[in-house]
Amino acid sequence: MEAGVPEEIGFQTKIEIALDQIRAAHAAGLPRGPVLMDAGYGPHSDLRTAVTALGLPYVAGVLSNTTVWPPGTGPLPPKASTPGRGRPTKRLRRDAQHRPVRIKDLAFSLPARAWRTITWREATNGALTSRFARLRIRIARRDFDRSEPCPEEWLLIEWPKDEKEPPKYWLSTLPKNIGFARLVDLAKLRWRIERDYQELKQEIGLGHYEGRGWRGFHHHATLCIAAYGFLISEQETIPPSAARRAPPRAQLALP
Repeated sequence: MEAGVPEEIGFQTKIEIALDQIRAAHAAGLPRGPVLMDAGYGPHSDLRTAVTALGLPYVAGVLSNTTVWPPGTGPLPPKASTPGRGRPTKRLRRDAQHRPVRIKDLAFSLPARAWRTITWREATNGALTSRFARLRIRIARRDFDRSEPCPEEWLLIEWPKDEKEPPKYWLSTLPKNIGFARLVDLAKLRWRIERDYQELKQEIGLGHYEGRGWRGFHHHATLCIAAYGFLISEQETIPPSAARRAPPRAQLALP
């Protein structure tokens, strides 16, 4: 049985699909905000670079083997040229004394005063609290192919006291003056996205589709998402959400 996939639709990785969706939202003029990525997307430097090129900050989960330059360190400048020895090199350098470190190793090297206990939200069973550290770093990935160091950004590390090692790390291009608690709050906002998916699948019926057609699936998904958007907008009119409800947004033209 043919699924009816349009001929112009080709294979895309999930990273390519995500970037296309971000670009479409950006082009449509949707309200701007930080792009949140879990550790399935955050380690892809091309995605982070493309998001930055759109003028959007990100908070991206990354893996413990990500390499960075700690505060006050960085790659060596390009080697000075020698007259008569060809074209001068423009690439940054490393040597035995100038090497980036894994963020896991950096976390273990931090002093006790670097860690702060922060509560980011109230949950059913009480406040959600953990221990965090943050510092300004530079990404080191393939910077030996660059002529200038990567810009500074935030590295946020979560390390609960009952864990043997930090379970989560984030990179963020949010402003340098952002509050510590606010940075944690945004990093932890991924739970809201996961909750949206859960409610869409279980309560609205997104996961109930049993057809095999491209057109039918997209009709089903569109109706589910529209219904969920309506329910969320109605929920905002019910206290306590109503007390801090944002002003109505301008309606966007439908394609």
